[in-house]
Amino acid sequence: MTLVKFNNRNRLFPWSQGRLRSLLGYDPFFEDDLLAEDSDMPAMNVKELDKEYEIEFAAPGFTKDDFNVTIEGDILNVSGEKSTDKQETEENYTRREFSYSSFNRSLKLPTNVNADKKVKATYNDGILKLNLGKKEETSAQSKRKIEIL
Repeated sequence: MTLVKFNNRNRLFPWSQGRLRSLLGYDPFFEDDLLAEDSDMPAMNVKELDKEYEIEFAAPGFTKDDFNVTIEGDILNVSGEKSTDKQETEENYTRREFSYSSFNRSLKLPTNVNADKKVKATYNDGILKLNLGKKEETSAQSKRKIEIL
């Protein structure tokens, strides 16, 4: 028996891009809901630099207090939650608007990340940026010959 991932998102609209890709030989098993256009996950960039990793999340509309960033063992957890509630009252009507959005993302960190000390997080212009320092490489010890007795 073959395992097939079921995705009914495009069931009502068979002419949509997902169905078209299936007709053209695209394997839907590898389609990930995190990559879907309507996903609530923020876009993420990961860069490996000489002395650190830089991870960016595009999360406009949030404030720095809306985020929770934790490291537990070798797992980085980034979550964000925001809600708004606006009420406008005039003479003959009342208008109330509210919204809620959240996300939670967990990433396994490489073994060379120094999660104990070198972690920095900033939020500016809708971008949450995490800088995770790398462990310093141990210097290669000098080569020496071992005499066989």
